[in-house]
Amino acid sequence: MNTIKLDSRGLVTAIAQHAETGEVLMLGYMNEESIKRTLDTGNVWFFSRSRSELWHKGSTSGNYLRLQSAVLDCDGDAILLRVLPDGPACHTGSETCFQHEVTNQSKFEYSKNGSSVIDELFSVILRRKLEPSSSSYTSTLLEGDVDRVAQKVIEEAGEAAIAGVTSRNDDLAEELGDLIYHSLVLLAANDMTPEHVWKVLQARRDG
Repeated sequence: MNTIKLDSRGLVTAIAQHAETGEVLMLGYMNEESIKRTLDTGNVWFFSRSRSELWHKGSTSGNYLRLQSAVLDCDGDAILLRVLPDGPACHTGSETCFQHEVTNQSKFEYSKNGSSVIDELFSVILRRKLEPSSSSYTSTLLEGDVDRVAQKVIEEAGEAAIAGVTSRNDDLAEELGDLIYHSLVLLAANDMTPEHVWKVLQARRDG
């Protein structure tokens, strides 16, 4: 039996391709419910990350994607949807969402909110570990004894608990941010990654 591997948010990447021309039309995300609805109805459903809800593609524009087949990739973490579109796939009116060539002049924009910031922050921490900077607090922590990092985690946990029990919400958010940051540094100091924690949380969710 094929197994669809959902990410930490319960989502899988889905690519819509024109069944007749082979043109790649768009990329979206699906969860278990949207996959089931797609297979049951024959029209593609996605999960909107920005609205946190199921999204019937074409429900507003009338440009539905009529499913011809759905194929899982070899790793089980991406789905290729072969579809027949009833109109332009892109909200801009273009036939495809893929319109802009990637060049050396392309700019990068990082997510400022949501769980993805943890992965981005951990990437920075790893860079500070591999390429230490004398002006970096993270590098200073990682170059010292791991006991110091562990002590910071204990301190931040205590401060977060105090902020929470006294209902100081702004302080609680700040202290929890410090706790998460120092916990990520502690993972890096022990040659571990957030993935080790995600696996533990996944097991608890499934338990």
